Amino acid sequence: MTDMTAAQPAPASSQGEERIGMLLVFLSAFAWSTGGAIARFLEADDDWTIVFWRSLFAALFLLGFLLLRDGPRGAALQFRQMGWPGVAVGLFFTAASTCFVLAIAHTTIANVLLINAGVPLIAALLGWVFFRDKVSAATWVAIFAVLAGVAVMVSGSFDGRISPVGDLLAMTIAVSFASATVITRRYSGVRMTSAVCFGTIVACAVGFVMSGSLAVSLRDLGLLFAFGALNLGLGMALFASGARLVPASMAALLGTFETIAGPLWVWLIHGEVPSARTVVGGAVVFAALLAHIGMQLRRQSRPARPGVTGIPAPH
Repeated sequence: MTDMTAAQPAPASSQGEERIGMLLVFLSAFAWSTGGAIARFLEADDDWTIVFWRSLFAALFLLGFLLLRDGPRGAALQFRQMGWPGVAVGLFFTAASTCFVLAIAHTTIANVLLINAGVPLIAALLGWVFFRDKVSAATWVAIFAVLAGVAVMVSGSFDGRISPVGDLLAMTIAVSFASATVITRRYSGVRMTSAVCFGTIVACAVGFVMSGSLAVSLRDLGLLFAFGALNLGLGMALFASGARLVPASMAALLGTFETIAGPLWVWLIHGEVPSARTVVGGAVVFAALLAHIGMQLRRQSRPARPGVTGIPAPH
């Protein structure tokens, strides 16, 4: 998940457009769910080399998408108009996407994705802390349920089976995406695609500086193309195209497919079985998220305006 979007007012979408939007958002979640399975095929030893190539391919894909959709002038205008909120969102995305690569080297895919399922509720907590945004009693209950679920999952690090570093990085991903969500809610003019493209460029530069060697096998290069351009870049392009056509809560509900499918692909393909604590804690987090989305759906007495916030961000 994603949690971050440009939510700009526009005429309500027709029923046909909404269906197309739902399909595109679902396909974006499907694309994002493949990240862990692709990563487990990589043979490269240097995580920073993986960060470099993944970010490079994602940046090239997103830049090509912007040029195709908006033309050279439109794409350049998006980057110029980002302002500091867009730069901040991009940098948070840099942190999140980089930490994802580092985290899966130290913990399970299930831990990473299930911890990040609570991002919308973490964002609500951050909004209350920094901007005194109103939080309902039901949302407070959901927030504490998420924190309890994450605590159960992270407790698996104490018995030595899972590195605490991996879980700490997973929590860093969640906080980074939640922070970006808060910014996009406060500054609706932030354009998601250009901000993420900027973030991948920064991540590419960081990976270049930190990597010991950029050399990878042709097999890994093909996998890294899929990891960057298809998993990250295509997922974001699909999301950016579809999220503006559907209500926020529906997009959030469709986005939960990533949380379900991501660990499933890794289990079926690589035999990576989540621990009992991950299953229990993840179930608590996921139940809290679904309950929160359900409340949003019930509150919608009229069609929502396009633009979405609060759904799982891409990893």
